[in-house]
Amino acid sequence: MSLAEITERLHQAEEAAGRATGSTRLIAVSKVQPLERIEAVLDAGHRLFGENKVQEAAGKWPALRERYDGIELHLIGPLQSNKTRQAMQLFDCIQSVDRPKLAHAIARIAEEEGRCPELMVQVNTGEEAQKAGVIPDETDALIALCRELGLPLTGLMCIPPLDEEPSLHFALLAKLAKRNGLEHLSMGMSADFERAIAQGATHVRVGSALFGERVAP
Repeated sequence: MSLAEITERLHQAEEAAGRATGSTRLIAVSKVQPLERIEAVLDAGHRLFGENKVQEAAGKWPALRERYDGIELHLIGPLQSNKTRQAMQLFDCIQSVDRPKLAHAIARIAEEEGRCPELMVQVNTGEEAQKAGVIPDETDALIALCRELGLPLTGLMCIPPLDEEPSLHFALLAKLAKRNGLEHLSMGMSADFERAIAQGATHVRVGSALFGERVAP
């Protein structure tokens, strides 16, 4: 599906939800995608991309940034503590803050570097053992810690369980964000981004619908 077609679907979902056109940002998820597919989306004018792994992003985005102005890069996958500094230098937003240890590491490195990317807390709304994210009952405490550390926290992110109705999880994330006065909601992917927009998503993460199926490295 083309960038224009995805954008049209996004705008239709905003209209159906009674929201302003352009109130939801499209993150093109470029993980494990061939360079020519990424370049095609860049050539079409899109500039907001999401990557899951620091090492993979480091291997392609610095060179692309030299060729294309205005790229904004978000980390949407789990962040290992030993990759924190590299991630903070590479990404404009880290959406996967999910534990106090990581928040403290980010705060320490931000002080040393004199800068910090935008941050979101990842919430494991389904409380799945195999999935990253803070559980809902511990979300308020992690948000409070990030604020105590002076971190630029702007929102929440979630990835609902595959076998459950995603709208329930989107609604839970929206409730947690509202309770904590956070503006941004990163939720919804290729199969369910319209439902996420109906629940207030400010960022949707679309990969396969835009680029085609991923190509294994």
